[in-house]
Amino acid sequence: MTSATSPLPKPDLSALSAAIARNTDGALGRFLESYRWTVLAEYVHPISIRRGQVLIAQGDSDRKLYFLESGDLQVDVKSDAGLVRVALLGPGSVVGEGSFFSHLARSATVVAYSDAKVWELGPQDFDRLAHEHPGVALALSTALGAVLATRLLDLSRRVAII
Repeated sequence: MTSATSPLPKPDLSALSAAIARNTDGALGRFLESYRWTVLAEYVHPISIRRGQVLIAQGDSDRKLYFLESGDLQVDVKSDAGLVRVALLGPGSVVGEGSFFSHLARSATVVAYSDAKVWELGPQDFDRLAHEHPGVALALSTALGAVLATRLLDLSRRVAII
């Protein structure tokens, strides 16, 4: 007797999509319409993090990208002058875009300021997305480029590109 296996259901990204639509920065929402998130659901992985938990450590060499669904993330940079808080990011934000594109070490530490839920996209998952859904990968790249440009133009947040 054989049993039929059904594919795993796609994760529900409706709360993430809604957070992105509400985010006042707006860069992700302008280029990643909600229907694209149904495709992205196959490539991202949910992570729950507790207040105080490190998501990204300055100096690490991973290239994962994180989309913040709920909670807040604090971005700090360690310098000769000490630890400097450069941003507090809310739902609908993305972190990790600098290393994702540059392949360079992380330039800041990101810690959960409150309990949070993030969706992780690794470089291998992005490569698979680009191969299977190039239009969505292009839209994501354009959205991330808009985030980078917006953060670079805002001098007070320039260092927050991690």
